This record gives sequence, C-alpha cells and structure tokens, in this order.
Amino acid sequence: MADLKLINKLFHAPSIGGREAKIRGIITEIIRPYVDDIKVDNMGNLIAFKKGSSPNAKKLMFGAHMDEIGFMVIFIEDNGYLRVTPVGGINWYATSYTLALFENGIRGVIAIDAKTNVADYKPSVAYIDIGAKNKKDAEKKVKIGDFAILDPSLTRLGNRRYAGHPMDDRIGCAVMLEACMKMKDCVNDTYFVFTAQEEVGIRGAKPATHAIMPDYSVAFDVTRTGDTIGAAPMAVKLGDGAAIKIKDSSVICDVIMVEKLKNLAKENKIKYQLEILETGGTDATAMQMEGSGSIAGAVSIPTRYIHTCYETIDLGDYDACVDLAVKVLEYEFN
Repeated sequence: MADLKLINKLFHAPSIGGREAKIRGIITEIIRPYVDDIKVDNMGNLIAFKKGSSPNAKKLMFGAHMDEIGFMVIFIEDNGYLRVTPVGGINWYATSYTLALFENGIRGVIAIDAKTNVADYKPSVAYIDIGAKNKKDAEKKVKIGDFAILDPSLTRLGNRRYAGHPMDDRIGCAVMLEACMKMKDCVNDTYFVFTAQEEVGIRGAKPATHAIMPDYSVAFDVTRTGDTIGAAPMAVKLGDGAAIKIKDSSVICDVIMVEKLKNLAKENKIKYQLEILETGGTDATAMQMEGSGSIAGAVSIPTRYIHTCYETIDLGDYDACVDLAVKVLEYEFN
C-alpha cells in the first residue's frame, strides 16, 4: 500500500530546476539506511548506490527527477507586482489565478493582465501579486532571482485517487524510494538516481548516466492519460495499472526492456498497460543514449492534468509501479 506520509513529505519541499537542495536533503534522509553509498554530483543529482548480491552483477540505473516546474522573479514593478519567467513548461491558462509559494514561505496569486484574451496567455502578461503595497515593500519579501512554485497540496478524491502538486515527478521519486525499501534482495549493482533539471531539458540525467554507464536502466515519471474529456487518443487510463513505455517523442524503449517489464508484470500478477506518448519525454532519453548507451525502458504513473495544480493519480497504479520496480530490482539481468 502506498506510503502517503512519504509522498506528502516529498511534495512539501520547494525545488525547481537548478534549486533542488530541499528535496535532495529529504530524499537523502529517507534512503540512507537502505543503500551503501550516497553522493551528489556537480549537477546536483543525488546518486544512491546499493551493491548487488550476484557475483555477476550488472549495472542497473533507476532514475526519477527531483525538480518541478515554477517561476523565477526577473523584475519588480513600482506597484509591487512581480514579473516572472517560467522554469519548465508552464501552462499559463491552467496556473493563472492560483497560488504560488516562494522558498521563504511567501505566497502570492499568479495573475494575468486583465485585458488579455485566454488565447494570448504568455509570460509577458503574467505577474505574481504577493500583496505588497509598492516596490519597496515587495523588496523586503523577495528579490530578483528568487523562485516560486505552484502551491503544493495533496487531496484525496474518490476511489483511492489523489489530486495535487507536484506529482511530476515526486511521485516517481516516491516509487523508487518505496521499491528500495521493500525489495528483499538487490541482485544488481543498482544506482538510484534522483535527477536535477529534467523539466528544463533533461540536463541532470545526462552527466549522471555518463558517469555510471549502466548496462540496464529504467526511468520513473508521470505520463498523460487518454480517459479525460476531449483527450487525444491514448491507451493509458487511470486505474489500469503501471504504464510500461514503448515510446515517446524522445525515446524508443529497448524491446528487451519492454518485454522484460511486461513479463515480470505478468509473472507476478501486477496490473499493467502499455504507453505510447506522442509528445513529451523523460530521463529515459539520456539513460539510453549517453556514453555507449544502455538497454533502457520506463515505467510511468498515469496522471491526469499534468503541469497544473491538481495533477491526479490512482493509488492502485502507484502501487503497481512500486511492485514492478521491486521485481526489477530482484531480477538478475544477464
């Protein structure tokens, strides 16, 4: 069963791309008792290593990104409003008139120039209102270069479904952490890599993979679903299990890994579905291509309303992803 306390703890650690220290500290604290070594590389990736029990152990890399989308202050208006630039893929329509949270605890309303049509929502017409009376008042609370995130939350809906932010990709980090804690035997030389700056171009996974040079690799991230009103056709649905990726716009997963994930799911009666994502990508891209390459795949948590304040998952799918990750950790790759 999903560890909701762990998930909630991961959610409440403001950490956009390039500023992952808070979430990195929390993950380090959680995973330390279960691994043999922990280090942080120059990009800010957290790499936790567990020695494999097999005398012929292969290198296995698990990856999930720590960073989340957000905003950075670039200018303070005379009236105290904050002009911001996006860090990661911001949907301005979906995030306008919601709350932003700064690292120091200051909150503000993400607003749009009142005369702007919905079709014209873009960074240049957006600002954050922190309730400041003027520029001098605002400067007491924030400064140029400060970052804000979408206000974190985790709310239970019906049928073990939860909505909140940032599912992307703290829920992938949670899958890796729970799998690490639940595995009975770590067969492979396994690197649990919590990557930096994925949302701004899959930057962290590249040097981490290059340094490790894994034989096999699996990324854990969210994916879209095809079961919402007006959604593009897609075979992934909430509640249908772990999504085993076949391809997205930046990777074609190795058929060896796809078949192995499918077989492990079947053999262990883990509910799964197949994912083909037409737009978007994950750390699996770097994990497959860096250095001499690895046999790469990805397991995705089906998620509605990605990059909004209320990304929505089914805990049954989450549990299936954890169970499948455990079986991968306990499998001896040739």
